[in-house]
Amino acid sequence: MCKHVLNAQVAIRSPCCRKWFDCAECHQETADHPLMQTFDMTFACKKCKKCFRKDAKEFEESDEYCPHCDNHFVIDALTPKPSLQVEGDDVRKDARMLKDERVRTDAPRTIFDVKEAADRLG
Repeated sequence: MCKHVLNAQVAIRSPCCRKWFDCAECHQETADHPLMQTFDMTFACKKCKKCFRKDAKEFEESDEYCPHCDNHFVIDALTPKPSLQVEGDDVRKDARMLKDERVRTDAPRTIFDVKEAADRLG
């Protein structure tokens, strides 16, 4: 999981050490050498788990998709905005969403029944 790219859809194989990274910053943090730059890039799709190569010199809009499963791996980077909203409707407005599954009995009940515990022990 990459902490630099929020929704990384592919892993990139570095040409220098031939290890897989989600981004160049991940390589920089973990490797003891600088990243060797190349135009012939090898990717691994995280959706279908298949590898493919792309030429970065002639990168077109159609090259933004995995050739095996059409997963769109070039996604616009959006910074998430903090929100205090709850998914769905507010329960305080419409309580029909809640269902009380408790069963009402006339006999008083306690969490711990002393007689039942004595029967189990004795």
